[in-house]
This record gives sequence, structure tokens and C-alpha cells, in this order.
Amino acid sequence: MRVVLFADGYVGGEITKFLINKFSQDLLMVVCVDKNDIYNLAKSRNIKVCDYGLEKKLLENISCDLGILAWWPTLIKEPLLSAPKNGYVNTHPSLLPYNRGKHPNFWALVEQVPFGVTLHFINSGIDTGDIAFQSIIDCDWCDTGETLYKKAQSAMIKLFIENYHSLRIGDYEQKPQNIEAGSYHHSSEIDEICQIRLNEKYQARHLLNLLRARTFAGHPGCFFIENGCKYELMLTIKKVNYDEYL
Repeated sequence: MRVVLFADGYVGGEITKFLINKFSQDLLMVVCVDKNDIYNLAKSRNIKVCDYGLEKKLLENISCDLGILAWWPTLIKEPLLSAPKNGYVNTHPSLLPYNRGKHPNFWALVEQVPFGVTLHFINSGIDTGDIAFQSIIDCDWCDTGETLYKKAQSAMIKLFIENYHSLRIGDYEQKPQNIEAGSYHHSSEIDEICQIRLNEKYQARHLLNLLRARTFAGHPGCFFIENGCKYELMLTIKKVNYDEYL
């Protein structure tokens, strides 16, 4: 098995560590967005490594059995798309076909659809390829966009580690997605829906879901505008013992 690993972020870093420690013989190359910690780790373990920003041309004639996109931030296009014999497996933090595209942790709460993580093969579409493995993540009222994002990171690493052996020997079933049953979101959609218009009517459930979906430390919250001033707000929900209030 000859694998080219495209890795970024925390999930990409943990998957890189796993493959280097357990299956280093599989790694033909590790591709990084720049000379970051993942790049340095691969280089320190004598794994061939490529800085995607500076050395992308090195990949044009690459030949491998499988490509792995571990939290990879950019789309893979031709001719690179056709390079791996068995295609690319992507890590996507939603329960496909729900919430293809951007901010799936946000939209799962707003739209109240099942949430989870998926390992799927890529094609020329966006998150539309066949599904290989999935794991459901339970959500409750105490969850926010931030907690779901963190749950998805942990679940994705676990899903990959548990199923990599099956991927490398071809022991899996590729299940086509029912795109019509799912949803897709652009990154530009989030700003419009997160503006709370003070004179409009909202269902309480929808407003609470919207506020907690946009609650993520270090990121913008929902907002409203009054008298030329913009105000941001986030929401914390705590589960309490109902019997104490009876």
C-alpha cells in the first residue's frame, strides 16, 4: 500500500502521528499546507514531505494507491484528483449527506439534523462521494457549535484509527449518498442567518438553536444592530435537576 497523506490541523496531526507510528511503511509522502508541526514531524521521521504552498508541482506526477485528506482545507482537482489508484478518502465532520460544505457543526444545530463524522471518497463535487465509514455523535441542549466541533475532532480521529486497516486492505463497502436527502451550505450563508432582527418574530426553539450554534469561543457570535451599534451574543445552556423546581 502506497499512501499520500494530505494533513492539516489537530485531526491531521493526530492521524499523521498514528500512521507514522503504526504504518510508516505505507506513507509515500505527507503533504502539508506549509512548513508546520506536521511537516517537521514527518521530516524528523524520515518520511518524504511536501509543502503544498511551495512544492505543489512535486505532486503532479505522483503515483500511489490511496490518497488521504485528513482535515485538508482545499479542494483537490485534476490532474491530482485522478492520481491515486483507489482514489482519495476524505475526513468530513458531518453525517453525510447532511451538511456538506462549510460549518456542519453550526448547521446541525440550526437545522436539527443528525450529526456525526464520515470517511468518504471524493469526486469532482463537494462532499458528494461514496461513503466508506460513519459514526453518529449524540447531541443535547447543552451542546454548542464549539462542543460539536470538538466532539467531531475526537470522533474523526477514532473513526480513522478504527478503520484504517480496512481501508488499506480494501475491506469496506462504498455506499452512494442520497444527495437529495441531505443539505449543502456555503461559508457565506452563516453571516446572514446570524443577524437577529429585533422586530421580527422567532420561534423560541429556533432562536435558542441559532444562538448556541454560533457560540464558539474566539469566533463571532450572533448579533443585532440597534442605534448604529452592533452587539454580539452567545448562549450557554446548563442542564439542572428539574425536581428541584417542583
